Amino acid sequence: MAAGFGSLLRECPLLLPQNQEKSVYEGFVTAQGIDFHIRILLPVDLQLKNARIQCSWQLKKVLSGYQQILKQEAALKNAREFQSPALPPLQHYSGLIRDIETLGWNKVVFVDPSFTTIKLKAEDSCGRHHQITLKLNPKFPTEPPDCLVDLPVQFSVSVDAQSSLLSIHRQFLAALESLKAFWNALDEIDEKTWVLEPEKPTRSATMRRIAIGNNVSINVEVDPRHPNMPPECFFLGPDHVVNPLKIKLNSNIHMWDPEVSLLQNLKEVLEMDFPSREALDKSDFSMDCGICYAYRLDGAIPDQVCDDSRCGQPFHQACLYEWLRGLPSSRQSYNVIFGECPYCNKQITLKMSLKKA
Repeated sequence: MAAGFGSLLRECPLLLPQNQEKSVYEGFVTAQGIDFHIRILLPVDLQLKNARIQCSWQLKKVLSGYQQILKQEAALKNAREFQSPALPPLQHYSGLIRDIETLGWNKVVFVDPSFTTIKLKAEDSCGRHHQITLKLNPKFPTEPPDCLVDLPVQFSVSVDAQSSLLSIHRQFLAALESLKAFWNALDEIDEKTWVLEPEKPTRSATMRRIAIGNNVSINVEVDPRHPNMPPECFFLGPDHVVNPLKIKLNSNIHMWDPEVSLLQNLKEVLEMDFPSREALDKSDFSMDCGICYAYRLDGAIPDQVCDDSRCGQPFHQACLYEWLRGLPSSRQSYNVIFGECPYCNKQITLKMSLKKA
């Protein structure tokens, strides 16, 4: 009998041969504290790796998370005498398996065949789902892993040496809970307004560009440590619309109430309601560039507008720059280029980055 199968029988004494050739075994195995009925059919060479296993769907479900790891461990056992000195010892992998079992397989999303990457999942108290990716080295847990998380840059999961997967997961949960108010504030904005940028915000994103009206929007940069305090605000749009909003913001900022949500405070100090995407879709609202007629260009959306109150046409900065540069009547002074709006022929200016200028 193959050595690998002999080891299995020592671990599972309730597996008994069913024929003289000892090619069929039937009995019970214990997994996660539960006994399951199982039948193993060995091939002619009696190699466990080529065996067929017949068992209940409940056991298959339990084994599904272990399958790749069991294959890896079996391969390491069979090849231990030929093992490269660069590979971690077998105890490293056995320790990882015990660590995962202590944490719980239901919290594991992915384990790569080399056991260098493990992805864990967590759910915060508001029902939001998150993942943390651990990059392990051969000396884990003596040396801590690198942790990749979708959190704002001000937050991280600090891992010390000898940290177990369970302690890392608990620290991850603690970080998620500390960001609960921040994500609540941005989730309300995402749900109740038209967010122009980012198009698909990640959990680490702290900025939202919110549509206000035709060719008018506001950039809001939220401090994740103090999400209900006044954020950094920057208006985009024609001056005749933007300037009154700036005045209201400065005049009413004293009304800001930290006990009220971020969105509600913005409504109060700006004395306005933010239109939803559905409402703006039914109006004449447009953010398409008046030169290339597209909304997105190389990932950028229109952020320049004609200041004439009767026009207000938006443009991509790159499109407007090329248009103004091609006009015979245009002129440039340092990093500002002057010319005529392609729609109303009124004076329009564009401030360029120093690199572009």
